[in-house]
Amino acid sequence: MKFKDQRVIITGGTRGIGKGIAREFLKEGATVIATYIRNDVEAEKFKLEFQEYGDRVDVRKFDVSNSEEVQAFYNYLGETYPSIEVLVNNSGVRMDNLVPLMKEDDFRKVIDINLIGTFLMSKYAVKSFLRNRFGRIINISSIGGKLGLAGQANYAASKAGQIALAKSMSKEVGKKGITVNCVCPGFIETELIADLPEEQVKAYKMQVPLKRFGKVEEVAFAVKFLASDEASYITGTTLDVSGGL
Repeated sequence: MKFKDQRVIITGGTRGIGKGIAREFLKEGATVIATYIRNDVEAEKFKLEFQEYGDRVDVRKFDVSNSEEVQAFYNYLGETYPSIEVLVNNSGVRMDNLVPLMKEDDFRKVIDINLIGTFLMSKYAVKSFLRNRFGRIINISSIGGKLGLAGQANYAASKAGQIALAKSMSKEVGKKGITVNCVCPGFIETELIADLPEEQVKAYKMQVPLKRFGKVEEVAFAVKFLASDEASYITGTTLDVSGGL
Protein backbone atom coordinates (compact mmCIF):
# COMPACT_ATOMS: atom_id res chain seq x y z
CA MET A 1 0.00 0.00 0.00
CA LYS A 2 2.76 2.39 -1.02
CA PHE A 3 0.35 5.15 -2.10
CA LYS A 4 -2.20 4.93 0.71
CA ASP A 5 -3.75 8.34 1.46
CA GLN A 6 -2.46 9.79 -1.81
CA ARG A 7 -4.59 11.18 -4.62
CA VAL A 8 -3.52 10.47 -8.19
CA ILE A 9 -4.90 12.23 -11.29
CA ILE A 10 -4.62 10.23 -14.52
CA THR A 11 -5.78 12.01 -17.66
CA GLY A 12 -7.11 9.69 -20.33
CA GLY A 13 -7.34 7.26 -17.44
CA THR A 14 -10.34 5.11 -18.33
CA ARG A 15 -8.78 2.91 -21.02
CA GLY A 16 -5.50 1.74 -22.53
CA ILE A 17 -2.30 2.76 -20.77
CA GLY A 18 -4.19 5.12 -18.47
CA LYS A 19 -6.43 2.33 -17.23
CA GLY A 20 -3.40 0.12 -16.58
CA ILE A 21 -1.78 2.91 -14.57
CA ALA A 22 -4.99 3.43 -12.61
CA ARG A 23 -5.11 -0.28 -11.73
CA GLU A 24 -1.59 -0.22 -10.28
CA PHE A 25 -2.19 2.85 -8.14
CA LEU A 26 -5.50 1.50 -6.85
CA LYS A 27 -3.81 -1.76 -5.86
CA GLU A 28 -1.28 0.32 -3.90
CA GLY A 29 -3.96 2.15 -1.92
CA ALA A 30 -4.26 5.44 -3.82
CA THR A 31 -7.41 7.32 -4.68
CA VAL A 32 -7.51 7.65 -8.48
CA ILE A 33 -9.20 10.53 -10.31
CA ALA A 34 -9.41 9.32 -13.92
CA THR A 35 -10.37 11.80 -16.62
CA TYR A 36 -11.71 11.34 -20.12
CA ILE A 37 -13.20 13.48 -22.87
CA ARG A 38 -15.79 11.55 -24.90
CA ASN A 39 -16.03 7.75 -24.54
CA ASP A 40 -18.83 7.36 -21.98
CA VAL A 41 -19.13 3.62 -22.63
CA GLU A 42 -15.50 2.96 -21.65
CA ALA A 43 -15.86 5.25 -18.64
CA GLU A 44 -18.79 3.22 -17.38
CA LYS A 45 -16.87 -0.02 -17.95
CA PHE A 46 -13.99 1.48 -15.96
CA LYS A 47 -16.29 2.28 -13.02
CA LEU A 48 -17.77 -1.22 -13.03
CA GLU A 49 -14.39 -2.95 -13.28
CA PHE A 50 -13.00 -1.05 -10.31
CA GLN A 51 -16.14 -0.76 -8.18
CA GLU A 52 -14.49 -2.88 -5.47
CA TYR A 53 -12.36 0.17 -4.62
CA GLY A 54 -15.45 2.20 -3.73
CA ASP A 55 -14.93 5.92 -3.24
CA ARG A 56 -11.24 5.61 -4.15
CA VAL A 57 -12.36 5.75 -7.80
CA ASP A 58 -13.46 9.10 -9.19
CA VAL A 59 -14.17 9.60 -12.93
CA ARG A 60 -14.43 13.09 -14.44
CA LYS A 61 -15.28 14.15 -17.98
CA PHE A 62 -13.70 17.29 -19.47
CA ASP A 63 -11.30 18.56 -22.14
CA VAL A 64 -7.71 18.91 -20.90
CA SER A 65 -6.96 21.40 -23.70
CA ASN A 66 -9.69 23.80 -22.49
CA SER A 67 -8.37 26.16 -19.82
CA GLU A 68 -11.77 26.91 -18.28
CA GLU A 69 -12.66 23.23 -17.99
CA VAL A 70 -9.27 22.41 -16.46
CA GLN A 71 -9.66 25.20 -13.91
CA ALA A 72 -13.16 23.98 -13.03
CA PHE A 73 -11.76 20.47 -12.54
CA TYR A 74 -9.11 21.72 -10.11
CA ASN A 75 -11.72 23.78 -8.26
CA TYR A 76 -13.68 20.56 -7.81
CA LEU A 77 -10.58 18.78 -6.51
CA GLY A 78 -9.93 21.58 -4.02
CA GLU A 79 -13.47 21.27 -2.68
CA THR A 80 -13.39 17.45 -2.54
CA TYR A 81 -9.92 16.31 -1.47
CA PRO A 82 -7.45 17.52 1.18
CA SER A 83 -4.56 17.37 -1.31
CA ILE A 84 -3.34 15.99 -4.62
CA GLU A 85 0.01 14.18 -4.76
CA VAL A 86 0.47 12.82 -8.31
CA LEU A 87 -0.47 13.94 -11.83
CA VAL A 88 -0.06 11.55 -14.75
CA ASN A 89 -0.48 13.37 -18.08
CA ASN A 90 -1.64 10.49 -20.24
CA SER A 91 -4.29 12.04 -22.52
CA GLY A 92 -3.27 11.67 -26.14
CA VAL A 93 -4.50 11.34 -29.70
CA ARG A 94 -2.97 10.37 -33.03
CA MET A 95 -4.03 11.82 -36.38
CA ASP A 96 -1.40 10.43 -38.74
CA ASN A 97 -0.56 11.58 -42.23
CA LEU A 98 2.42 12.65 -44.28
CA VAL A 99 3.22 16.32 -43.79
CA PRO A 100 2.24 17.44 -47.34
CA LEU A 101 -1.15 15.75 -46.86
CA MET A 102 -1.75 16.60 -43.21
CA LYS A 103 -4.61 18.98 -42.47
CA GLU A 104 -3.67 21.99 -40.39
CA ASP A 105 -6.59 21.26 -38.05
CA ASP A 106 -5.24 17.72 -37.47
CA PHE A 107 -1.83 19.12 -36.57
CA ARG A 108 -3.35 21.64 -34.17
CA LYS A 109 -5.69 19.14 -32.51
CA VAL A 110 -2.86 16.74 -31.68
CA ILE A 111 -0.73 19.58 -30.28
CA ASP A 112 -3.69 20.94 -28.30
CA ILE A 113 -4.57 17.68 -26.56
CA ASN A 114 -1.14 16.12 -26.18
CA LEU A 115 0.94 19.21 -25.35
CA ILE A 116 -1.32 22.11 -24.41
CA GLY A 117 -3.33 19.68 -22.26
CA THR A 118 -0.14 18.63 -20.47
CA PHE A 119 0.79 22.28 -19.89
CA LEU A 120 -2.61 23.25 -18.47
CA MET A 121 -2.93 20.21 -16.22
CA SER A 122 0.61 20.69 -14.93
CA LYS A 123 0.15 24.42 -14.36
CA TYR A 124 -2.79 23.95 -12.00
CA ALA A 125 -1.27 20.85 -10.40
CA VAL A 126 1.82 22.82 -9.40
CA LYS A 127 -0.36 25.44 -7.72
CA SER A 128 -1.93 22.64 -5.69
CA PHE A 129 1.40 20.92 -4.94
CA LEU A 130 2.99 24.12 -3.62
CA ARG A 131 0.72 24.12 -0.58
CA ASN A 132 2.31 20.88 0.68
CA ARG A 133 5.72 21.33 -0.96
CA PHE A 134 5.33 17.92 -2.54
CA GLY A 135 4.19 16.55 -5.87
CA ARG A 136 4.92 14.20 -8.74
CA ILE A 137 4.20 14.95 -12.39
CA ILE A 138 4.74 12.16 -14.92
CA ASN A 139 4.13 12.82 -18.61
CA ILE A 140 3.36 9.85 -20.82
CA SER A 141 5.41 10.93 -23.79
CA SER A 142 6.59 8.53 -26.51
CA ILE A 143 9.73 7.13 -28.06
CA GLY A 144 8.37 8.85 -31.19
CA GLY A 145 9.18 12.17 -29.56
CA LYS A 146 12.84 11.19 -29.67
CA LEU A 147 13.05 9.14 -32.87
CA GLY A 148 10.32 10.60 -35.05
CA LEU A 149 8.17 8.29 -37.16
CA ALA A 150 7.06 8.83 -40.74
CA GLY A 151 3.46 10.03 -40.87
CA GLN A 152 3.50 11.23 -37.26
CA ALA A 153 5.03 14.70 -37.42
CA ASN A 154 2.25 16.20 -35.29
CA TYR A 155 2.36 13.38 -32.75
CA ALA A 156 6.17 13.37 -32.53
CA ALA A 157 6.26 17.16 -32.13
CA SER A 158 3.72 17.01 -29.29
CA LYS A 159 5.62 14.25 -27.51
CA ALA A 160 8.99 15.96 -27.91
CA GLY A 161 7.32 19.05 -26.45
CA GLN A 162 6.25 17.08 -23.39
CA ILE A 163 9.87 16.08 -22.78
CA ALA A 164 11.11 19.67 -23.13
CA LEU A 165 8.30 20.95 -20.91
CA ALA A 166 9.25 18.45 -18.20
CA LYS A 167 12.91 19.47 -18.33
CA SER A 168 12.07 23.15 -17.96
CA MET A 169 9.45 22.65 -15.26
CA SER A 170 11.72 20.40 -13.23
CA LYS A 171 14.18 23.28 -12.88
CA GLU A 172 11.45 25.65 -11.77
CA VAL A 173 9.79 23.51 -9.09
CA GLY A 174 12.51 21.19 -7.80
CA LYS A 175 13.26 23.29 -4.73
CA LYS A 176 9.58 23.01 -3.79
CA GLY A 177 9.72 19.22 -3.47
CA ILE A 178 8.08 18.61 -6.86
CA THR A 179 9.55 16.27 -9.47
CA VAL A 180 8.64 16.25 -13.17
CA ASN A 181 9.56 13.33 -15.40
CA CYS A 182 8.50 11.53 -18.57
CA VAL A 183 7.88 7.92 -19.43
CA CYS A 184 8.45 7.19 -23.12
CA PRO A 185 6.65 4.05 -24.23
CA GLY A 186 7.51 2.41 -27.50
CA PHE A 187 4.92 0.27 -29.24
CA ILE A 188 2.45 -0.82 -26.57
CA GLU A 189 -0.50 -3.14 -27.14
CA THR A 190 -3.43 -0.70 -26.86
CA GLU A 191 -6.26 0.57 -29.03
CA LEU A 192 -4.06 3.56 -29.98
CA ILE A 193 -2.08 1.34 -32.36
CA ALA A 194 -4.87 -1.17 -33.09
CA ASP A 195 -5.68 0.59 -36.37
CA LEU A 196 -2.21 0.09 -37.85
CA PRO A 197 -2.07 -2.13 -40.95
CA GLU A 198 -0.83 -5.68 -40.30
CA GLU A 199 2.25 -5.22 -42.47
CA GLN A 200 3.17 -2.06 -40.60
CA VAL A 201 2.80 -3.88 -37.28
CA LYS A 202 5.19 -6.60 -38.50
CA ALA A 203 7.67 -3.97 -39.69
CA TYR A 204 7.57 -2.14 -36.35
CA LYS A 205 8.10 -5.37 -34.39
CA MET A 206 11.16 -6.11 -36.52
CA GLN A 207 12.63 -2.76 -35.43
CA VAL A 208 12.25 -3.58 -31.73
CA PRO A 209 15.28 -5.44 -30.32
CA LEU A 210 13.00 -7.50 -28.05
CA LYS A 211 10.85 -8.39 -31.11
CA ARG A 212 7.52 -7.72 -29.42
CA PHE A 213 5.23 -4.89 -28.42
CA GLY A 214 5.14 -3.85 -24.79
CA LYS A 215 2.35 -4.48 -22.30
CA VAL A 216 0.32 -1.80 -20.56
CA GLU A 217 1.42 -2.98 -17.12
CA GLU A 218 5.08 -2.56 -18.10
CA VAL A 219 4.43 1.14 -18.64
CA ALA A 220 2.37 1.35 -15.45
CA PHE A 221 5.21 -0.06 -13.35
CA ALA A 222 7.56 2.64 -14.66
CA VAL A 223 5.05 5.37 -13.79
CA LYS A 224 4.52 3.95 -10.32
CA PHE A 225 8.27 3.96 -9.72
CA LEU A 226 8.67 7.62 -10.71
CA ALA A 227 5.80 8.53 -8.37
CA SER A 228 7.33 6.66 -5.45
CA ASP A 229 9.56 7.87 -2.62
CA GLU A 230 12.37 5.77 -4.09
CA ALA A 231 12.45 8.13 -7.10
CA SER A 232 12.61 11.32 -5.03
CA TYR A 233 16.01 12.31 -6.50
CA ILE A 234 14.94 11.75 -10.13
CA THR A 235 13.58 14.75 -12.00
CA GLY A 236 13.76 16.29 -15.46
CA THR A 237 14.47 12.96 -17.10
CA THR A 238 12.81 10.33 -19.28
CA LEU A 239 12.43 6.60 -18.71
CA ASP A 240 12.08 4.63 -21.93
CA VAL A 241 9.80 1.60 -21.96
CA SER A 242 10.47 0.70 -25.56
CA GLY A 243 12.01 -2.76 -25.82
CA GLY A 244 15.33 -1.19 -26.78
CA LEU A 245 14.30 1.20 -29.56
